[in-house]
Amino acid sequence: MSNREVVVLSVGGVRFVTRASTLQQFPESRLARMLNDDDREFKLVNGEFFVDRDGTLFSYIMDFLRTLQVSLPADFSDYQRLQREAEFYGLYPLADLLSQEHLLKPKLEILEVRFSLQEMQAFFRIFGSCSTTVETLAEQITVFTGQQSGQSWNSPFPSQKPLVPVPLERPSHHDMVFQCGTEYSAGDQFVARYVSIKPDNRKLINGTNVLGLLLDTLLKDGFHLISTRTVSSEEKVGCYSFERMKRPAGLTVMANQTPGSSGAAQAKRSQVQKGK
Repeated sequence: MSNREVVVLSVGGVRFVTRASTLQQFPESRLARMLNDDDREFKLVNGEFFVDRDGTLFSYIMDFLRTLQVSLPADFSDYQRLQREAEFYGLYPLADLLSQEHLLKPKLEILEVRFSLQEMQAFFRIFGSCSTTVETLAEQITVFTGQQSGQSWNSPFPSQKPLVPVPLERPSHHDMVFQCGTEYSAGDQFVARYVSIKPDNRKLINGTNVLGLLLDTLLKDGFHLISTRTVSSEEKVGCYSFERMKRPAGLTVMANQTPGSSGAAQAKRSQVQKGK
């Protein structure tokens, strides 16, 4: 074994500095054998290993060796070229995974917000193509309810009685329903519903304010507003449609895999276990 602790590589003119243990993650790879001087493709010049390959793509190879995960930019498209580079370096689990582009490519995600005002109440319904996103958003939204007396529904002052959180309605894994505002209960009593959306700590009762905060939250989360329309003119239901390109979670590959083992299958199982 080589006694080098720090290794310098010049790949296509791009310089990389790393630990020997990083290059030895896959002992059967050419990078691991390079440290033992077992591969003539890699020339040692002035203390640096020279490799006549693509230096830009090698940066993704290094990221994989350091993390044992595949996480590519949203606009990445050179899957076949990177796969060839992985095969050249003898990193077959990575090459196997790169051949399954559908596991790595960003996916278009659609989300729709429906909003209506009826007297002193506002109603919201959110649909999403990705159940994980809807679940995450549902965890950010909390509805509080409480009794008020002699206060109008748009009062800036919260009820003096304690507000109690109530669960959101979840008709399915892909949507949620909630409302805010006030409705008469008995006499001069009102049932008031406030909405809070993390990380904002305010409790809002005005439907227009809640809508503004909700839309702002989605925009900050990477969604783009693509259209607004009226679904029902009689009920005054407004519909806001959003989309974003969602990057898949980094897929983990086991370092003890050998040529012929299914890196894609194992990484896919890891992704499923993460709920992605």
